[in-house]
Amino acid sequence: MSQTAAAQIDQWIDEAVASTPVYDLHTHLYPASFGKFCLWGLDELLTYHYLIAEAIRVSDVSYEQFWAMSQQQQADLIWRELFIERAPISEACRGVLTVLSRLGLDLSSKDINAYRAWFKQQKPADYVDRVFKLANVHTCVMTNDALDPEERKHWENGDATDPRFKGVLRIDPVLLGWPKVAETLSGFGYKVGADLGASSMAEIRRFLNEWIEKMKALYVAVSLTPDWRYPDDSPATKVIREAILPVCRERNLPFAVMIGVRRQVNPLLKLAGDSVGKSDITSLDRMLSENPKNKFMCTMLARENQHELAVTARKHRNLFLFGCWWFLNNPSLIEEMTRMRMELLGEAFVPQHSDARVLDQIIYKWDHSRQIIAKVMKDKYRDLAATGWAVTKEEIQRTAKRYLSQNFEEFLAKKL
Repeated sequence: MSQTAAAQIDQWIDEAVASTPVYDLHTHLYPASFGKFCLWGLDELLTYHYLIAEAIRVSDVSYEQFWAMSQQQQADLIWRELFIERAPISEACRGVLTVLSRLGLDLSSKDINAYRAWFKQQKPADYVDRVFKLANVHTCVMTNDALDPEERKHWENGDATDPRFKGVLRIDPVLLGWPKVAETLSGFGYKVGADLGASSMAEIRRFLNEWIEKMKALYVAVSLTPDWRYPDDSPATKVIREAILPVCRERNLPFAVMIGVRRQVNPLLKLAGDSVGKSDITSLDRMLSENPKNKFMCTMLARENQHELAVTARKHRNLFLFGCWWFLNNPSLIEEMTRMRMELLGEAFVPQHSDARVLDQIIYKWDHSRQIIAKVMKDKYRDLAATGWAVTKEEIQRTAKRYLSQNFEEFLAKKL
């Protein structure tokens, strides 16, 4: 292959990946109409839990002193510790700088107060529009908790009017919180008991159906620890078998399992205190094999699980593999995982989701991920061209569209 041909392939890929709008299939974002749930702006960016963990590692401030600060004071400390007194070379720090740069702010000044003043001039609804345009994202999939009294109010008031934000029913407490969650469900009018008898299971199915309907949920989701096992004699297995999977099957909705988080290894860090652990994929295998008419989505948190998970996806057509989750959302690991998945799965996966908690983050998370996806695509398409395959611009555009949007849309519509 000539240098000219290689350069042409590279150009086509850069253009295709940059211009294709993204369907961001897992975030923690909310529309402006959800008020305080819609996080955006400089202080939210700087007090993101990734940066809190990084800053407390190097600061002389105690946990108690840090949490006693106002958010602005916390942001000032993080800026000083991670951006002024140290080079901001971590991915979370670099992300903040990418956001500020893409918004047109002067990074050479390093003036946090000037940046803060600029953000104060922005109006939430207009700013959402601006961020979506800069990130070239057409849809964000939320993570919604029907048991949160404050969030419930927004759904009951009909505040979910922005079509760019799609609902997902997150059911961690319903799956993992027995028997305590029975009290919560009872308080919302569902007649459940701690015994999880037949009438309780019927009420759990009613809860799922009602909130899937209210949220127009695209899928049902849960985050699981490394020690999750299926099947076993736990309430979780019973709820999965008798409530979640029947409802999802009837509605043709995927059940998304995100596996590998070790909760609160350091409670003093609060939301930043979670960690990662290697998981046993045989439980996922069993659930997939036992339920061939159910659709499943999966991402796993430990690097050590990624090869086995990709092979598992090859063996089960009802499994949709997506993204580089949480601690894996770093350039070196995104590249490693994307390269391996392309080699094992071809075009049949989604390389990335933002997992953003702060609206502005979709700018950097997609800027950075697009660069890596394009880099790996270039290598793979050059390999194709070296065999004598006639690579076309249209073929490359199709691949980019599949990775960034179409694969997910097709899996949602797929019937088994």
